[in-house]
Amino acid sequence: MTKADKYLAEDIKNILENGYLDENPRPKYEDGSPAHTISVNHVTRKYDLSKGEFPISTLRYQAWKTGIKEIFTIYQHPTNVISEMEELGVTWWGPWDIGDGTIGQRYGATVKRYDLVRNLLADIRKDPYGRRKIMSLWQEKDLHETPGLAPCAFLTIWNVRGKFLDMCMVQRSGDMLTASGAGGINEIQYAALLMMIAKTAGYEPGVFTHFVANEQIYDRHIENAHELLRRFEEKEKEETDGTPVPELILNRLTGTPFEEFVLDDFTMENYDPVKPQLKFELGI
Repeated sequence: MTKADKYLAEDIKNILENGYLDENPRPKYEDGSPAHTISVNHVTRKYDLSKGEFPISTLRYQAWKTGIKEIFTIYQHPTNVISEMEELGVTWWGPWDIGDGTIGQRYGATVKRYDLVRNLLADIRKDPYGRRKIMSLWQEKDLHETPGLAPCAFLTIWNVRGKFLDMCMVQRSGDMLTASGAGGINEIQYAALLMMIAKTAGYEPGVFTHFVANEQIYDRHIENAHELLRRFEEKEKEETDGTPVPELILNRLTGTPFEEFVLDDFTMENYDPVKPQLKFELGI
């Protein structure tokens, strides 16, 4: 049982009991039906990576390697070209093609335009205790320049604390059960980003905090939400306090240049998620 599993169960219950139904949703399912959601506002989760609290859920399998690949396409080899993302192993951006083979001036294109990673690392080295270490994917110029999906996870704020580097990530909107929820892909990939930036800058990864302004469960995901709660209750009965928890390991030396990290540098230990995998119909 991970800390993320406990958060996820609490958050599912909160949405099912206290959430509100949206009106006139933008997303649609593949069959053209409106993709309605039940939402809550202002969800916060906090993990201390230095204490083994890596944010991954064991209630269903999380494709953690694919999540890290996407972080590479945004921050390490920043691109908005769908074919380039696919070459790097990220295959789900096709439905957001704006008609020119890209997702518009978004995500990796914004990171590249403003040289966000290089500027962040330079600031950490020059002024470790400064309070202006921010990478923002929400750039008004970019949003108005082309159509495209507005960034969901769009802001990271970084702080040095002794030997540790802490980071919080702000997300404007999140599909809880497929990506943004506790221990889901978004938390996995941004915790991995914290690990890489910390390693390059000469620090240990510390606290990772995730804030979601609006987190939702889609109406066609409610059955899966109840299944995840059932799995959580079963794990509570079966596991003991000594059960090992999953941990992501970054096997590179401190000071490794950020651009040199590869997927094979990461190993996941003690990860044994509940099977079978669940399927989710996406709202696009």
